[in-house]
Amino acid sequence: MDSRPSLGSLFILLGLISLLVKCYSSSEDNMKTYIVYTGKIINDEASSLIIYQNMLNQVAESNSTSKSVLYHYKRSFSGFAAKLTVEEARRMAGLDGVVSVFPNEKRQLLTTRSWDFIGFPEYVEREYNEYDVIIGVIDSGIWPESESFDDKGYGPPPSKWKGICQSSDFTCNNKIIGARYYRNDYGEDFLKNNILSPRDTTGHGTHTASTAAGNPVSRTSMLGLGHGTTRGGASSARIAVYKVCWSDECQDVDILAAFDDAVIDGVDILSVSIGGKSDDSIHFMDAFSVGSFHAMKKGILTVLAAGNFGPKSSSLTNFSPWAISVAASTMDRKFVTKVKLGDNKIYEGTSLNTFDLQGELWPIIYAGDAPNKEAGFDKDSSRNCSANSLDIKLVKGKILLCEDRIGPSEAYRVGAVGVLVQGQKSLDTANSFPLPGCYLHSKDAAKVHKYIKSRRNPVATIFKTYESNDTLAPMAASFSSRGPNNATPEILKPDLTAPGVDILASWSPMSPISQFHGEKRKLEFNIVSGTSMSCPHVSGAAAYIKSFYPTWSPAAIRSALMTTAKQMSPEKNHDAEFAYGAGQVDPMKALNPGLVYDADEEEYIRFLCGQGLDMSMLLQITESIINCSERGYMIPRDLNYPSFAFKVQRPKHHLNASSKRTVTNVGLAMSTYRAFVTAPKGFNISVTPDLLSFTSLGEKQTFILTINGKMKKSIGSASLIWDNALHGHDMLLSWCSFVQDQSIAWHISKTLGSIFTCP
Repeated sequence: MDSRPSLGSLFILLGLISLLVKCYSSSEDNMKTYIVYTGKIINDEASSLIIYQNMLNQVAESNSTSKSVLYHYKRSFSGFAAKLTVEEARRMAGLDGVVSVFPNEKRQLLTTRSWDFIGFPEYVEREYNEYDVIIGVIDSGIWPESESFDDKGYGPPPSKWKGICQSSDFTCNNKIIGARYYRNDYGEDFLKNNILSPRDTTGHGTHTASTAAGNPVSRTSMLGLGHGTTRGGASSARIAVYKVCWSDECQDVDILAAFDDAVIDGVDILSVSIGGKSDDSIHFMDAFSVGSFHAMKKGILTVLAAGNFGPKSSSLTNFSPWAISVAASTMDRKFVTKVKLGDNKIYEGTSLNTFDLQGELWPIIYAGDAPNKEAGFDKDSSRNCSANSLDIKLVKGKILLCEDRIGPSEAYRVGAVGVLVQGQKSLDTANSFPLPGCYLHSKDAAKVHKYIKSRRNPVATIFKTYESNDTLAPMAASFSSRGPNNATPEILKPDLTAPGVDILASWSPMSPISQFHGEKRKLEFNIVSGTSMSCPHVSGAAAYIKSFYPTWSPAAIRSALMTTAKQMSPEKNHDAEFAYGAGQVDPMKALNPGLVYDADEEEYIRFLCGQGLDMSMLLQITESIINCSERGYMIPRDLNYPSFAFKVQRPKHHLNASSKRTVTNVGLAMSTYRAFVTAPKGFNISVTPDLLSFTSLGEKQTFILTINGKMKKSIGSASLIWDNALHGHDMLLSWCSFVQDQSIAWHISKTLGSIFTCP
């Protein structure tokens, strides 16, 4: 008897196999990487892996593929990363011992003159202890051969350092004392554009590290622009590198692993110039919130970039109250590029144009008149100079006028002589292009377009960029993310601002200065902008303060920086404190704040109780049994923060609220501070008591601020000054209306201003 299967059975068998393959593929397609945060450390690594694998088995769907731990967080907190479906992630969040489950998001990387501009000259008083301060930079790596990181004159790393140098292509030294890199998964395409080492191939991490702690390097510039001495704020501090960003992205799973290592390695300050999501609104649901909390527990201050999603309201991306969020502002130097048309009219734009057309006039064409019709593009696509939208035959050898900021890349591809781009936003930021070019204000771009249409043979030229004085500085950069704070509206964010526009610092020579594909110019110094650039200014300032006061808590350092910041004008910045926080950082004045608003883990626990975290979650986070009913449920506006914010649910609603603060005396042992309040018409602001007398250092005093009045404008400012003739805290109060959850909420915020001496 023939036992071979019939043709019909073979078809059935093949069909079943095909169905199984489809089910398997469908399961794979529905899965993504999630981070499971479990809080407290499990000391036995083998046991923790068994526990995590059991958790994965518990939540696995019947048709799901076998699961394994992709990342294991074990040094300063515990948790893991794994591929899960949405349903499996939901089940995981309900298991005992799980604090939070959140998807692995892809994040974005968001100085010759800048330190001088904020009143911090090169030869300031420095403590020898600065050599013992370690700044951990979580970024895209570092270019170790840069002069900014030479270790001449440095002794061995401080004994507290426990990190490693994880690299085969460079050696750490006594300046760069540690380096690690993190990448969860990669393929052949990834390796074509990246190096699996802490070496920086994008320039970003080198730029931020040198801004925070780079050695002084004289006679630097970007092809003649920004000439001077580049240096970091804490130029004697050591640097520890944690590379989490690559040519394509920065992932939460890698960022959290870097925090996990850095906290135990022994860093003092963490500088993180990476943007989260502006719609994040829950604590412990992203890598920055989790990582910075555990850093705070170990006495490490985390400094975060506020984000580059401005000027939209409520667009800031890093909002944790145990970290500093830094906005970006301008300084008194700007770069101007002039454009001359054939009718001799000249328009001023902005860019970093180092190409010299020597005044020669070239044909100019509007991009909308040169669509690549063979590829199916019309003028609506080509006017923006989108990829492959232009006809090379029509554009090559001409200056091109584009309506979108993506224009320079396409202009370079098709062989244009130069490019003019209509600026969609404020022209407060200069950029490098791979060819002669600049941004023009939309009104001027319209005039150029009109000129092109009115001439049979229109011509133009683009001049080299020159430096000019910006008399309006400091102003909040247009790109800098704004508050109010989505997660906790009654905590003012951003905290303060620092120079983040057109900053010159060290760069990786592996990355083109314009960061356009195909660009051939590669330098060791570059000028770039972003809250990524302002963040390390505050990191350097914080390290400088740390060198004088090594026992100060992260909150005390933040308070000193905020309460002594230089006031900025709400008239020039219509978003007021929601754009710049306490004002522009002033490291010299921050050395003598007089009073500080301190906060420890206990303070944040009571805050988290008020946010609704239960005993089980707090146990996982703090490793202690927390009874919120005994500790107290703190309302957000009572967190001992160096700013105030009050929320009002309806417009024109009468506001009657109070908030408590405790100050610690770090100035003179015998000192008295008196409160002076200036309030706008219609508002009553009182402080009780209005006199604080101290008899010793470290003494604490508590006061209550009460506000009573009715909103008349959407944004305004008032002030409260604590004055003792030597130290003064100038506290600005502002309010703003914004839409949230289909209802109008109103805010009043307070920031702390600059120290001054009374006459």
